[in-house]
Amino acid sequence: MVRGESRIVLAAVAVFVALVGISTALRGMLFDQDAVMLYGVLAIVTGVTTFVVLLMPLPSDGP
Repeated sequence: MVRGESRIVLAAVAVFVALVGISTALRGMLFDQDAVMLYGVLAIVTGVTTFVVLLMPLPSDGP
């Protein structure tokens, strides 16, 4: 089990970053704004990657 409460909080923030990235990418696609869409995709990738990395158990977490 993951013990680091700060990692869990940061992972929750990363989920919200990914959600904002989804809405930004959709806005960029709807209004034909390429730069906005790319920043949205970048936010999605960053948020999901951060979420996965933060919730991976470390060897120090132990059983």
